[in-house]
Amino acid sequence: MSTSTTPAVLPRLPIPPLRKTLDRYLASLEPFLLEDAVRNGTSYESAYALRAQWADEFASGIGKICQDRLLALDRASPNNWLEDNIWTKKAYLEWRAPLLINSNWWLAFEDDARIPVKEADRPNDGYSQSGCSRWQVRRAAWILHRVLEFKEKLESQEIHPDTTRTGIWLRESTSKMFNVSRIPKPDCDILSIPSPSHSASSSVVVMVHGWFYTLHVSGLPADSIARGLEGIIRDADSRIRSGAKATPVGVLSSDNRDNWASNLSHLVSLSPQNQKTLDFISQSILVLSLDAQPNTLTVDGQLHTTRSTSANVGNRWYDKAFTLIVDSAARAGAMGEHSPCDALVPSIVAEYGLVEGIDSSQFSDTQHTPGDYRRLEWETDTFIEKQCTLAQTRANAIIANSDDSVLWFSDYGADWIKGVGSTAKQSADAYIQMALQVAWYKTRGEFTATYETALTRMFNKGRTETIRTLSTDSRAFVRAMVDSDISPETKFNLLRRAIQTHSLLTREAATGRGIDRHLLGLRLVLEPGEHADLFDDELFERSSRWKLSTSGLSAGLLFRGTGFGAGYEDGYGINYLAGPNCIKFGVESKFSSPLTSTKAFQDTLVAVLKDMYAICCLPETDQTYIQSYL
Repeated sequence: MSTSTTPAVLPRLPIPPLRKTLDRYLASLEPFLLEDAVRNGTSYESAYALRAQWADEFASGIGKICQDRLLALDRASPNNWLEDNIWTKKAYLEWRAPLLINSNWWLAFEDDARIPVKEADRPNDGYSQSGCSRWQVRRAAWILHRVLEFKEKLESQEIHPDTTRTGIWLRESTSKMFNVSRIPKPDCDILSIPSPSHSASSSVVVMVHGWFYTLHVSGLPADSIARGLEGIIRDADSRIRSGAKATPVGVLSSDNRDNWASNLSHLVSLSPQNQKTLDFISQSILVLSLDAQPNTLTVDGQLHTTRSTSANVGNRWYDKAFTLIVDSAARAGAMGEHSPCDALVPSIVAEYGLVEGIDSSQFSDTQHTPGDYRRLEWETDTFIEKQCTLAQTRANAIIANSDDSVLWFSDYGADWIKGVGSTAKQSADAYIQMALQVAWYKTRGEFTATYETALTRMFNKGRTETIRTLSTDSRAFVRAMVDSDISPETKFNLLRRAIQTHSLLTREAATGRGIDRHLLGLRLVLEPGEHADLFDDELFERSSRWKLSTSGLSAGLLFRGTGFGAGYEDGYGINYLAGPNCIKFGVESKFSSPLTSTKAFQDTLVAVLKDMYAICCLPETDQTYIQSYL
């Protein structure tokens, strides 16, 4: 552990040399061209030569001009060329699709073993007329208290000080996770700017039965937070007794972004109170959604509650960067809007919130004065009420089309893959990526461009880069795995070679030498009337059509499952947690596509992982190491 008191300095995200990016891009096209040659009879050599020609013309012509423009943009940027100018806007804020499932991430937490009541016995405990339960309140208060403790310790540098690169990266990233909200605007959204002086900056927004409340929480113990939540629930009870029903304004945030922008503009025009409510939501630390009725008491049931169901879609604010969700069975999870930060960041915060279970001695059954809460009101009209109904219908369709499930593969995990008790001795992440490649090919009979997230956290304001999992070596391994005439020894050696190549691609992406962000920047600085054959090529688009979109988080010991939506109607969104003895896969696809099935993919993946285990357990004398030549 470093004892230095000098703040660490993160370097700027580099712009890779143009020729290096073009050469790596050409290498990434090889598996597509090889497949085209096999399936269509086209000449691999001539097809590759044409792309190489276009790359050379780009390098010596318009590409050189575009590279100079990017370099000039970087010099004019305070942090880096990508984050300051391009990435958040192009990847997120300009996207008009609903955030629900399509963009937001979700995490389902493990149960708290310290709760002395079984999950099935926690709901309907007579605690409230609104359907909320006692242990729901306590667990929500406890996790919230722990999350706020992490935030305060990080800000004071009691943990992860800025003398380390991790400290700088984590504090910078979490600053975008709290007190931030996406604001819908026509064509391109914006992010709210935190205001420490705003009264909401030390509060959370609590949603229950579609009603909004604000609750002061900063610096408070868990018991005081619980009392505030109890007060909110009692108030919701009184509203229900009076026959009141919330206009589910939250469901509007699940809609197409331009629809939501138009509806929000109308909503704000109705009353200054609505702007105040919006500001409170945006400036609050986070949103806490208390769901009155639990979904089915299964892992997938909890995952769907966290992702969203038709019953709770109106009890969410999809624009918020971090939403803590607790249902009446005290099952908890989190969901968040993706543009401010990537899912790894809230998962780190959530792990801190979960690693210590509820300390019951911190809570009292004695009645106290309710905490410092108040209602956040919306003034609506018949137009908004109609729009809520329409948005609910559209949200129901998105949810009904989401084929989302968690697979727990427990035959082995990361420890075995990395060499404990086996001859595998491989990168767990690369090994899992190869398994996904084989599973895709077995279920589809073809290859696809595959996206894996790499973090560029070593750079100032760095976020992500793409790892192109489909490579010439991964293709060779996949084809071998589906060929019964190829020996297990050869399959094993091809696996090692594919893993070596993938590990190299991962290092390049994480160290600022990836290609996809660079190619995006080069394309975006083309001026009207300019074009490049390199970008006009259909293979340029096909090689980045990420029908298999993947991302790994952590060991995931405190998570039951995770997820994000497929990027294409006939694709998969797959998030995985590689624990020591278990790998958890969150798989999402669309029921509407006849080409996808989450269950079929999971079943195939299990068989593939078992097959890979078998080829890795061969006697070492039968294995010959094959070097990657990428």
